[in-house]
Amino acid sequence: MRAVVITSYGGVDGIGVLEVESPPTPMADRVRVRVHAAGLNRADILQRRGSYPAPPGYPQNIPGLEFAGEVDAIGDAVGAWKIGDRVFGIIAGGAQAELVVVPESNLARTPAVLDWVQAGAMPETFITAHDALFTRAGLHMGERVLVHAATSGVGTAAIQLGHASGATVYGTSRTADKLQRIRDLNLGLDASIAVGDSPAKFAEAVRNWTAGAGVDVILDLIGGNYFSANLDALASRGRLICVGTMAGAKSEIDIGLPLRKRLTIIGTMLRGRSIEEKAEATRLFASSVLPLVSRGAIRPVIDRVYPVDEIREAHERMESNLSFGKIVLTFG
Repeated sequence: MRAVVITSYGGVDGIGVLEVESPPTPMADRVRVRVHAAGLNRADILQRRGSYPAPPGYPQNIPGLEFAGEVDAIGDAVGAWKIGDRVFGIIAGGAQAELVVVPESNLARTPAVLDWVQAGAMPETFITAHDALFTRAGLHMGERVLVHAATSGVGTAAIQLGHASGATVYGTSRTADKLQRIRDLNLGLDASIAVGDSPAKFAEAVRNWTAGAGVDVILDLIGGNYFSANLDALASRGRLICVGTMAGAKSEIDIGLPLRKRLTIIGTMLRGRSIEEKAEATRLFASSVLPLVSRGAIRPVIDRVYPVDEIREAHERMESNLSFGKIVLTFG
């Protein structure tokens, strides 16, 4: 089979498409999927650079955390799927290949309203956003949520899910033009601010939006110097859910602030979880999110689509920070 392969760590010259050995016929509860589309994520960039290896048991040289395709073969214990079913799902590595083998519990049925590109753009971002906002942070109707990196794949998913739940949704981005595109798409963003290089701006904006009360939940994909401003922007008993560290993994904070406000700080990572934990996240995604997709209430936001042979161009696009929504790879 053909797959995206990391041949050396560093720049885009170290990644390409090669012929590799196909996975064997699945056994027990495993399902082999013929991949038609796979989303590109920041984790793939980090893995190519050598700073984010796949967990044990997954290929170190074939990236990819999400995929959409057709069931190609099933193990003898599989009961939920049959050959030819349209499915999508998450995996800790190896999704950017023509064939991938996963536990049947880590798959969801692809709604008929989604084409392969749209399906390939959804699993990682929407499962991450849903798990972070609702399972981890306990967001509920009537609360206020702030989404950082609002124009990213996870950001656009979180805005839509927050809005669909009845929450008031605020967002940040580094640039005003990207936020205008979010507003033009009518995803459910109630207010937003372009912070540029000054995260303190969003804390002041939150005070103005909420008459000084603060927000109940913050979804943070940035980290770094956003952390202290997050604590300032949270309401009493607010929850900060940390999903990424695009701006760095270290920050200096006033420890007294989370104590006085009785804040909850939650860290989460989808990739390293057990099969059972991923199965539960996938089940909740299928039961809570996919009905909204089928009704047209939420949708993936696609930046660009690249044939898999253009993998280097796709990486360059993501590294440029010009992307808006998801970058998707297709397998012909």
